[in-house]
Amino acid sequence: MKIGLFGLPKSGKTTLFNALTKSEAPVSAYASAKAEPNIAIVKVSDERVKILSDMYKPKKTVYATIEKVDVVGIAEDSIKQDAFAGEMLKVIRNADALALVIRGFASDMAGPASPLDDLKKIEEEAILSDLIVVEKRLEKIRAGYTKGQKNDALLMEEKVLQKACEQLNKSEPIRKLQFSPEEELAIRGFQFLTKKPAIVIINTDEESYGKNTALIQEISKEYSAVEFAGNFEMELSRLEEQEARMFMDDFGITESAKDRLTKIAYDTLGYISFFTVGTDEVRAWNIKNGATAVDAAGSIHSDLARGFIAAECFSYKDLIELGSEKAIKEKGRFHLEGKEYIVSDGDIMSIRFNV
Repeated sequence: MKIGLFGLPKSGKTTLFNALTKSEAPVSAYASAKAEPNIAIVKVSDERVKILSDMYKPKKTVYATIEKVDVVGIAEDSIKQDAFAGEMLKVIRNADALALVIRGFASDMAGPASPLDDLKKIEEEAILSDLIVVEKRLEKIRAGYTKGQKNDALLMEEKVLQKACEQLNKSEPIRKLQFSPEEELAIRGFQFLTKKPAIVIINTDEESYGKNTALIQEISKEYSAVEFAGNFEMELSRLEEQEARMFMDDFGITESAKDRLTKIAYDTLGYISFFTVGTDEVRAWNIKNGATAVDAAGSIHSDLARGFIAAECFSYKDLIELGSEKAIKEKGRFHLEGKEYIVSDGDIMSIRFNV
């Protein structure tokens, strides 16, 4: 899973990136759009992994991970002026979800906070970016028609892009449209910004943190929203766990910014976790809710999906309740599943395959 931090300059994106990843990226690095993105991979905290590791005592324990990407701030009209393009735009388009960072604190350089206005500007720039892509592709498709380049695939692509174009011209994101599986396939490669799931992060200061209930409720009409005191969270991320917990308790924070964002990202994207266990390795894997056993096999290794025979499954909950795999089998809670089995959160799986 990859999450791209996307927002206006001086919104505190890089500060939040540091808080979320325990990185130390310079917060003033983005003086120009030529700056490289900040990228970090962080593990998904999951108590179940530790418990499984304690039970199986493997040589290696591996948590699921999330990649977080922080790119240059997108200034108003930067899309139109081609100031946010090329590799930087490609990086953000490759994200699975966007975290839209809006400033909830006053700044000497940027002025008083205006979070809803900032959110609208971000939305407008994303819509314009997608509209440019759509219009250029439609123009190319129609130019090809004049040269006799017409087939069913192009006709489907044109139909779906025209549908997207009409939506964008109404200043509405593509994610609000419904597409058939065939339509989804036709535009999958474009990675439209406004089609991606989005989370809004309100970046506040310590003084105003926890006093933005009305703002969160307003934003939650359209997006999943969460509030972080960016600078405070960044400082917490640099402390030892015990010391950080003391400050969190004083501030009324029960979980780190990283863990809170992970939970909201899992909910927004519809992700769940399954596990593989043994004396060699205990590992957590994230996968889309509704994925099949063969999808899970493919997330482990493509050969497992290609040669899939069956999946041996039991649940983490049953393992904790009964205490061992032997007891699970004796109680009849061990099951063998085929390709179409829908994986549940907490499933422990072993894939039978033959290539």
